Amino acid sequence: MNIRRWIARRETNWKQLETLLRKAEKKGMSRLNADEVRQMASLYRSLSGDLARAKTYNVGNAVIQELQQLTSRSYNQIYQGSRRQEWQKAWEFCLWGFPQLVQQTFPYIAIATGLFLLGVLVAWWYAWQDPMFLSLMVPESLIEKVRDRGELWMGSIVGWEPLASTSIMQNNLQVAFSAIGGGITAGLVTVYILVFNGLHIGAIATLVGQNNLAYPFWAFVFPHGALELPAIFFAGGAGLLIARGLLFPGKYQRAAALRFYGSQAIQLLFGIVPMLITAGIIEGFLSPNPAIPDILKYIIGLGIFGVFFMYCRRKR
Repeated sequence: MNIRRWIARRETNWKQLETLLRKAEKKGMSRLNADEVRQMASLYRSLSGDLARAKTYNVGNAVIQELQQLTSRSYNQIYQGSRRQEWQKAWEFCLWGFPQLVQQTFPYIAIATGLFLLGVLVAWWYAWQDPMFLSLMVPESLIEKVRDRGELWMGSIVGWEPLASTSIMQNNLQVAFSAIGGGITAGLVTVYILVFNGLHIGAIATLVGQNNLAYPFWAFVFPHGALELPAIFFAGGAGLLIARGLLFPGKYQRAAALRFYGSQAIQLLFGIVPMLITAGIIEGFLSPNPAIPDILKYIIGLGIFGVFFMYCRRKR
């Protein structure tokens, strides 16, 4: 192989790649257009072959070292740079994307919240009108503990915090996934989950209220409920979005509508999961902690909800 002729023929590609690398290193890969990115990838692949050929034919340490540095810089920009972009996109979604998505899908979240509250009101009404209703919605052992012994059940978590927290997370995530996936049943399962959970919470709230335990009960609920309940409402809204795409595609074809509304539901899920994990940690370690005064639990819960509410109202 004529080394000088080979270097002269390949040097143009190396200089083109050097120019693109300088632009990417100075301004970031995101500033390159699609053609420039494709060109860089193609030049990088050919450069890898040039480096192997240079080592095989021993074209000289200076050339080999230059090609190695160029290869390393190209790799960092193409692969490491794309990973940085992914992390940057994830961070931007947390800062701005999720709040904007909540605002865009708020009508569906509001309907999900209304269905849950409907269940709460129905349970409250029937529990006062018919005492037998409580036995249908609440385990008898829990009723006996509250009504006969005047005690709440949260103390059983103390001493088992890690296990309880993990179990709570799993249960809440299962409910959320079921509410979202229930959208594919034209929303019937989603509606059932929202109303049933409302009935359950409403029955328990009425039970503790009838036995003068509402204050410590809501002190327990407020810290984790500030995130847990909105997450369930978001999950219900996501399920209703899928049902909307299935039942009322509007200007879209049904498959396109399912992709569009399903994409929004999945993006909501990306925010719901960390919310429920955080709520599970709070419910396992903070909410039942007898060393924390009830009034402080109320303040913490209101504080968490206030911060989260302001976060969801963020705009660019």
